[in-house]
Amino acid sequence: MTDADTRTRQLLLDPEMTEVDTYDPDHNPTGDPKETANMRHDNVSLPKFKLDVGIETPLICDDPPTAKPRQTKEHKARKRGWGEVYFDSYRLLLERCEQRLNSAFWGGQLDKWWKCVVGVAPTTWQANQQPALAPLTEDDLKQAVKGCWFPVHAVGYNWLKSNWESAEYVAQRIEKIMADYRQWGFQCEKVIVVTHSMGGLVGRALVHPRIGKMQDKVLGVVHGVQPSIGAATAYKRMRCGFEDAGMLHGPIASVTAKICGNMGAKVTAVLANSPGGLQLLPSEAYGNGWLRVTHKGRTLRSLPQTGDPYEEIYKLQDRWYGLLRPEWINPGGDKEGGIERTHGYLNEARAFHRAIEQTYHDQSYAHYGADSGRPTWRNVTWEINERSMVGNVDALRIVTDTQQGALELAGTTAQRIRVHLLPADGAGDQTVPLYSADHQLRSGKFKGLFRQTGYEHQSSYKDEHALCSTLYSLVRIAQTMQWSTP
Repeated sequence: MTDADTRTRQLLLDPEMTEVDTYDPDHNPTGDPKETANMRHDNVSLPKFKLDVGIETPLICDDPPTAKPRQTKEHKARKRGWGEVYFDSYRLLLERCEQRLNSAFWGGQLDKWWKCVVGVAPTTWQANQQPALAPLTEDDLKQAVKGCWFPVHAVGYNWLKSNWESAEYVAQRIEKIMADYRQWGFQCEKVIVVTHSMGGLVGRALVHPRIGKMQDKVLGVVHGVQPSIGAATAYKRMRCGFEDAGMLHGPIASVTAKICGNMGAKVTAVLANSPGGLQLLPSEAYGNGWLRVTHKGRTLRSLPQTGDPYEEIYKLQDRWYGLLRPEWINPGGDKEGGIERTHGYLNEARAFHRAIEQTYHDQSYAHYGADSGRPTWRNVTWEINERSMVGNVDALRIVTDTQQGALELAGTTAQRIRVHLLPADGAGDQTVPLYSADHQLRSGKFKGLFRQTGYEHQSSYKDEHALCSTLYSLVRIAQTMQWSTP
């Protein structure tokens, strides 16, 4: 995908032509039929993972050599969906939850790993002062895990589709998982949900009474780096591409940017045709004035003005600073595609944003980036060259566009007016601004919040503070479980 043009990107990343590659070695319903499910999911390899439990448990361990059919720990992890998600980003989280929650005590003694969590002040992992969190005690952990197994599943969803639809899909998957455990003789009454990024929006929709309807079957939710009310970064990337400092300055980040699209047209060709992608844009709750046009220190435009980013920015036509450049939307020539369909998706985004704005599970915890050293677009500002003479800024039209943040505009004269996008201006994790993540704090609905530093958005679950705060949160949620029968 690094060299894919806009047409190819639109056609390959079509929400209706893509699917999650689920692991089903018997029927092999997804992916290339010439490949087996194990071939496609061979990235799920667990050479260092070990859990000393018997095969009578529902946990991940190798079957004994005499078992027929024999399943390895990799086969079991793949059945749990571990290959449906980006394994490089989530491997540590999946392994640690499976391993540590199910081996907290050996012979009545606390496993030594837990000493980095038990008895440790949550402020060590940058817990916010409010709500105040007490250290986890050994008795707390015993109460939470006594008599329980915690099999860890991953559920991938098609992020191109609406998060509303994804929540309904995830709900169906969870219902099936719970039914399977009950069929196998286990008492399975609740699940705990852990989310990452956009998955937080899906998780909130999952427990919404009109969408996922799982509010009574989810014990609690741990949200990681959630763009709670959207991210201005989404506007920036649709207009200027993903940040690409070049191979010399950051080869991995540069390759990632090229895959995602390091030019505006490449990103727009995908996101303008993706209901889910458009739901990452700032919602009404993000507030006014986050898109700005400035000249010589003066703000010429500040949008939205009336709290409606959908009409004032996203659907805005004949304004050079609007979100959409119509010629970028349908390079693949999709008969159904074009600006009208995109406007329909934006209407869906507004409805979705409104539906979940106040929806958080009663037992919610969150961690997210509050790092001033990882600049993130809280606001997006187009700055006009100070030497330019500017009349009616709305009458200017685009003459040239690098698609990476530099424009030449023209008005009624021959003068060319240079405009460039200012660098990111806020704290965050380089994708989600702290301002958006802090909606969770402002909601007053969370049992615990960790405002952290030290990680980039996609790599958050590789960070020890994020992982420890997640394990802490999971135990606190598990403590609230009240079984229907002891």
